[in-house]
Amino acid sequence: MKTLATLFFILLTTLSYAQHDYEPSAENPFGLRNPDAPEQLDDFKPLIGECACISERKNPDGTWAEPIAMTWTFKYIMNGTAIQDETIKADEIHSGSIRQFNADSLKWYVHYYTSASATPSLSSWEGTKKEDGKIVLYKPQRAPNGMDGFSRLTFYDISKSGYQWIGEWVDPLETVVFPFWRISCTKPEN
Repeated sequence: MKTLATLFFILLTTLSYAQHDYEPSAENPFGLRNPDAPEQLDDFKPLIGECACISERKNPDGTWAEPIAMTWTFKYIMNGTAIQDETIKADEIHSGSIRQFNADSLKWYVHYYTSASATPSLSSWEGTKKEDGKIVLYKPQRAPNGMDGFSRLTFYDISKSGYQWIGEWVDPLETVVFPFWRISCTKPEN
């Protein structure tokens, strides 16, 4: 009986450890992509880590507000099968997202949260990485005048040195485009 208990303990310990192989750690502070995860997790690979960013939002009068300094950190979570990001802004309104790729629909599902308000259900966008390297996500959203459209979020100019991001409202044909938020990020030199 003692041998069975010891064997059970070893098996349980081994399985528990294996469930955390790709989580953030002292050795890998942003985690690692699980090799069993969809290859599309590599879409966000260049963003993994911490960037110094400038965030700018549109004022109600259509002008851009003063830039706000922020850090944007991306890391692997759920044992390397998803990605979480977090922003820490100088204005103390922080936010983040959980990003999961669905292999059946071949789409990213991104769930957003913010310290500005607690909500019973998270806003979510869906989308893909395009052939031109941009990652584009959409959420149905009406314009203030009631016109149908989408909130479109785009990562672009993605490189080892950083990336750009823009939030826009677009009509269904994407002929009317109204930018409402833009962020420019630079990775620290190693």
